[in-house]
Amino acid sequence: MRNLKIDVFRHGQTEKPEAKITIPLKTLLIAVKLLPKSIKSTLEKEGIDLAQCSELTKEKDLKGRLIEIEDSFERFVISTD
Repeated sequence: MRNLKIDVFRHGQTEKPEAKITIPLKTLLIAVKLLPKSIKSTLEKEGIDLAQCSELTKEKDLKGRLIEIEDSFERFVISTD
């Protein structure tokens, strides 16, 4: 089963993420509702609509890092496996 992965790093951390979120792509639309508000609000602030990511289920060969967002407080890495 393919997953959407979100790793959250605090500013200055490079090795170990502060939070790791793994969502099976097949359940993405439901799972988005279960994410912590802080994660959802930060992603929305950056213009990332996780519900729209459900389109990834149609892409069979898509693997690896999709996007990396970094500001002065934290860094998000969104990928599929």
